[in-house]
Amino acid sequence: MFNKDFNSILEVAREFSTEQKCIEHLEALYWNNKPVSPFHEDSKVYKCKGNKYKCKTSGKYFTVKTGSMFDNTKIELPKWFMAIYLVINHKKGISSVQLGRDLQISQKSAWHMLHRIRACFGIENDIDDKFDGICEADESFFGGKNKNRHKDKKVEQSQGRSFKDKTPVIGVLQRGESEIIDGKKVMLSPSKVKCIAVENTKKESIQPFIKSFVEKDTVLISDEWHGYRGLENCYDHHIVDHAKKQYVDFDNPEIHSNSIEGFWGIMKRSYNGIHNWWSRKHIQKYVDEHVFRFNLRDLKTSDRFNHLLANSQVRTKYKQLTAQ
Repeated sequence: MFNKDFNSILEVAREFSTEQKCIEHLEALYWNNKPVSPFHEDSKVYKCKGNKYKCKTSGKYFTVKTGSMFDNTKIELPKWFMAIYLVINHKKGISSVQLGRDLQISQKSAWHMLHRIRACFGIENDIDDKFDGICEADESFFGGKNKNRHKDKKVEQSQGRSFKDKTPVIGVLQRGESEIIDGKKVMLSPSKVKCIAVENTKKESIQPFIKSFVEKDTVLISDEWHGYRGLENCYDHHIVDHAKKQYVDFDNPEIHSNSIEGFWGIMKRSYNGIHNWWSRKHIQKYVDEHVFRFNLRDLKTSDRFNHLLANSQVRTKYKQLTAQ
């Protein structure tokens, strides 16, 4: 079951057509078919009717959905599995309105479902491994354009790098490794990225993030923003001066930040074309979603699907999402 690749939503619907098939798949992924109590890992477990289990130590009942994104859901698992497939395969994501139509559920339910899924995307952004080789650092801003606002809603001095009405996101991209074989460039490993939403783009916000994810003495490329000043003490730091219309160092063509700019482009098209707006409260979840898809883009669809399911033991309650 794990090795089967899903090339369409029809194949997912066929493979996981019933609640029981989905439950069996989750039990194999979570427990390797040997139930483990979410209350006491070492406790003996008794199998009960209706896919339920009982923890001997605590005396509590549980299912494979307990403590996961599927905990206490009233939406059947086949729809959850189709939602996950759609989210990880749509390059720019999918809106709650569209997902609600596709699954024939309310927009409110689809919104809650999407945020439960996004809470599990954070696993890829939270991995502790550090970047090396050639890395690019940059920041981008997400929010409405002032020129599109009604006259009484315009924000003064909000152009450029201002974050009065926008949320800044800092990112670091590690370029993939390649090799020339028989005259052709062959990618040995893909590029990877890590991103975090921050309150501002000051040195105090940018540099701790970079230092936590990039190995010392790594080649680091950024633009001329003053928040990157001083990084030459830790890295082989190169600057591409965008203010002077410089986008590549012609003496050394590898010195550019075009790779991470391409990643921002995907996120911008998602923001403008699919969602239209991300709240400051939830923006990190949307960022995590894009990081997950970008970093795992070279995996087979079924491997990405199972990777998310295997790390989906994160429960997000509706009250948590809507609390001020």
